[in-house]
Amino acid sequence: MEVILKQDVEHLGYANDVVKVRDGYARNFLLPRGYAMIATESARKQLNETLRQRSHKEAKLREDAEGMANKLADKSLTIGAKVGESGKIFGSVNTIMIADAIKALGFEVDRKNIKIKGEMVKSVGKYEAEVTFHRDVVRTIPFEVVEE
Repeated sequence: MEVILKQDVEHLGYANDVVKVRDGYARNFLLPRGYAMIATESARKQLNETLRQRSHKEAKLREDAEGMANKLADKSLTIGAKVGESGKIFGSVNTIMIADAIKALGFEVDRKNIKIKGEMVKSVGKYEAEVTFHRDVVRTIPFEVVEE
């Protein structure tokens, strides 16, 4: 069954994408929750018209995201954490802390658009996070966890 996504669905697609999914997944998950609608001929025509009208806005958003990603690539992130005697952190570094560190540099990134590469950060050292600025603009940002 082909459906048109109304919003971003992780591991499936972004809003306004036409994707092919299994019938049960569409009927039991996507449609009842309002994540998608069935891709009928009239819905496709309406989607094409909407996308045509939004193309200029989308290009501007993508350009702004590229600019922000390039500016942030030059910056270095350091995150302070309380550390025990063995060098391990009390708790762990999460996406909220990374989003706050990026915000301190003057950039606004939602924590949901940040994914830490590898396993959880539980000790002092250098790590990487993948930040999605726009659906086409994804950058790997290095960060360092230091003792507070």
